[in-house]
Amino acid sequence: MTIVNRLTVDGRDYFLPEPVSQLKRDILEAIKAGGGYVTIPPLRGGPGIEVLFSPGMPVTWTQLNIAAEQPGAPVEDAADGSADDDLNNL
Repeated sequence: MTIVNRLTVDGRDYFLPEPVSQLKRDILEAIKAGGGYVTIPPLRGGPGIEVLFSPGMPVTWTQLNIAAEQPGAPVEDAADGSADDDLNNL
């Protein structure tokens, strides 16, 4: 099982690997300072993205437990609707 953190900022989702404690502190400091840019790291490689945080901006955190794929496990066909059911259960 892998933990993925979802940061939702003003309706946009960013998926982040552990740890996120420093990022949470950086966001809080930017908001306390009246606003500021914070670099949101990528889930897998890349430079990340700069987000301007300001007081009053809606920010929520969610932790998701993602089951690791097992080698040789069958891949379900999305046409049968099961993929939609999986998304609804997140």
